[in-house]
Amino acid sequence: MSDTTKQFSLQGFRPDGFGYPTGLNAITVGITSVDYLVVAGGGGSGSDAGGGGGAGGFLTGSGQAMTPESSYSITVGAGGPGAPSPVSDIRGSNGSYSLFTSAAPANTFYFYAVGGGGGGSGNAAGPHNRGASGGSGGGARGNRDAYPGAPGTPGQGSAGGSVLNPGGTSGGGGAGSAGTNGGPDAQFGAAGGNGSASSLSGSPVIYAGGGGGSSGTAPSVALGGPGTPGVSGGNGGSSTVGGTVGVTNTGGGAGGGYTIGINGGKGIVIIRYAGSVAAGGGEVTTSPGFTIHTFTGDGTFSTNTAVYSIN
Repeated sequence: MSDTTKQFSLQGFRPDGFGYPTGLNAITVGITSVDYLVVAGGGGSGSDAGGGGGAGGFLTGSGQAMTPESSYSITVGAGGPGAPSPVSDIRGSNGSYSLFTSAAPANTFYFYAVGGGGGGSGNAAGPHNRGASGGSGGGARGNRDAYPGAPGTPGQGSAGGSVLNPGGTSGGGGAGSAGTNGGPDAQFGAAGGNGSASSLSGSPVIYAGGGGGSSGTAPSVALGGPGTPGVSGGNGGSSTVGGTVGVTNTGGGAGGGYTIGINGGKGIVIIRYAGSVAAGGGEVTTSPGFTIHTFTGDGTFSTNTAVYSIN
């Protein structure tokens, strides 16, 4: 053990050469930095062959400095509800934000992921045919006109798909790419945008995929456009196959609803640091060389301080 970690104040030496330590040195061990993933709730989809929901905002980073014996606030966003009925005049609702922030007054960082945009509805007029902006934008449903894709939030997601002709249905945007544009009519739903991968959980997972747009006609052949099947965004529905929800705790956008809209997926917050457990909050797991705190609901991440007295 080095002189910097072990100090002795010697009163004297015994004849056999051993010294008598009379002083102690305290060593403080704690977290100095963390890696993080913050994903907001995905957007709900539109009704009446509606557009796909946009994915929740996706934020990730490494080396964020932490303070010993401090608490940090965690908020995990819910998925947005789908449009309530095929005759409603509203689109799907946006997902809720997710947040990882230091507590006031030492508010040194603020990682805010924006909820995904809701998908446009077929029976709506004007603005509600359009997808809503969000972390990623919701897909449009061009029942009466052509519409551009709803924008995503820079650094967090992509735009929803556009409809180039009246009647088309587009996919919601994802963290990795924009939603696919709708075709000339609602016969075939368009695909949602790709999500983005993260390995902070200990294994690769795709988060924040966009929802696929719904099909409106030709039930024997036209299925809804896929989001990112099985990993985040929901598949669009048709008259024979129901749309699917955005996958929970990935922030996936909902697949477009043939009749009523579908709900977006809930978000997640993951915090990882090197070494053994030195903090509290969330579900704690380990992977080689790391400790991982996973939050699927609101909570507090608290850094501990371990003090050792060295003899």
